[in-house]
Amino acid sequence: MSDTWFIADTHFNHKSILDFRNRKDKAIREFDSVKAMDEHIIECWNSVVKPNDTVWHLGDVVYGDDRMVWMYANFRRLNGIKKLIIGNHDRLPDICLYFDEVRLWMIDTDLRILLSHVPIHQSCAHMFGSKDSGILKNPLPLLNVHGHIHENPSPPGPYQCVSVEHINYTPINVDQLKMELLL
Repeated sequence: MSDTWFIADTHFNHKSILDFRNRKDKAIREFDSVKAMDEHIIECWNSVVKPNDTVWHLGDVVYGDDRMVWMYANFRRLNGIKKLIIGNHDRLPDICLYFDEVRLWMIDTDLRILLSHVPIHQSCAHMFGSKDSGILKNPLPLLNVHGHIHENPSPPGPYQCVSVEHINYTPINVDQLKMELLL
């Protein structure tokens, strides 16, 4: 199994997310407390991620007035080399201290994936070639791995949401992600 993992929208320390409801008036996250939610996500994360694995967090890591206190006390408990795609709730520059790499988005040409916090329109998610291969006559679509939409479905097309609500609060491995796309 590959050593690369993806997760988004952990919203550690976000008390009011426990009050968020979906369209059917069901709680989006069914935990008794924010501490129980945080501990569950940490436990799920560490159940699959090894210390030297790479984890791409696709944004919205932590929330609340004391977010940096939470990060200082807890973030080191998470296994892996952590990299961040910035989400709309991530406060810069403070959060950057906790990640080995921070980007707005990223294209992995080997895997043919585009990492972003929000889904990127299909017209922008293509690989047009490289300096070695030249421009491709038929651009290759990229799989857009994203977060942001929580329990809502991804748009139709080459999208995969890795918000914790979609992946049972457990980072998803790149190999598993590729297998699911083949089904």
